[in-house]
Amino acid sequence: MNSAASGHGPATGSWQAPAVTGAASEELLVSFNQDRSTRVLVLPAWFDEANRMRRFTIEVMRRLHLAEIDCFAPDLPGCNESLAPLDQQTLAHWRHCAATAANDVAATHVLAVRAGALIAPPALPGWQYAPRSGEKLLRTMIRARILASREAGLEENRADLLEQGRRDGLTLAGWSLGATMLNELEAADATASEHQSVIEQSEIGGPGLWLRAEPDEDAAQADTLAHFIASECGNTV
Repeated sequence: MNSAASGHGPATGSWQAPAVTGAASEELLVSFNQDRSTRVLVLPAWFDEANRMRRFTIEVMRRLHLAEIDCFAPDLPGCNESLAPLDQQTLAHWRHCAATAANDVAATHVLAVRAGALIAPPALPGWQYAPRSGEKLLRTMIRARILASREAGLEENRADLLEQGRRDGLTLAGWSLGATMLNELEAADATASEHQSVIEQSEIGGPGLWLRAEPDEDAAQADTLAHFIASECGNTV
C-alpha cells in the first residue's frame, strides 16, 4: 500500500492486488490515512452504480476522516483505471482481492456499498449499505442492454442473453463480463454476517443515488450514513 491523506482531502495511491494469472496487479487506492485505530475498508458499488455513487462514497469517507476514522477504497482488478481485463475477473477472485486489501490496510471494519457486499470479508465487522444481489444487478444491466438494442432496431430478450452469457460471457452496458463471473453473479447474494449490520436506504432517507440518471451527491445522505457508522465506532462526526 502506498498512500497518505493530508488535511480534509483524500490521497490517491496504489495497492498490489492479486491477479488471476498469479502476478500482482497495481490498482488505485483512494484513502484518508493517518494511522488511527479505526480503519474502514470501503468496497464501493459496481459498474454503472459505481459511476453514479463515486462522489457520494468519497464524501462519506471524508466525513469519517473528520470523525477520526481512516478509510480506504481500493479499485478491483478490471474496474475504473485498472489495466487488468474485466472479462477475466471472477467473483471468487474479487473476494480474494477484498480480503487481501483488508489485510494490506490493516482494516478493523468494512463498509460495503450495494453489490460491494457480495465480496465483503465475512469475519470483518462493519456495515452493508443497501446490499444488492448479483441476480438483481444482472437483471438491471440486461434490461439496459435490451432497451439500448431496441433503440438501435435490434430485438433481444433476457433468456437468450443469459444463455449466451453463461456460455460465452456477455457485454452489458459496456462492461464485458466473462462466463464464470456471470454464472457466479446469478447465484450470488450478500453474505449474512453476524459481524456486519445492514443499513437500508430507508434509514438514510430519500431515494438512493443509484436511481439517478447521472452521477450525483447528497450531503444529507452522506451525513446520515457517516454519522451512523461513526457513532457505532464511538466517534462523532
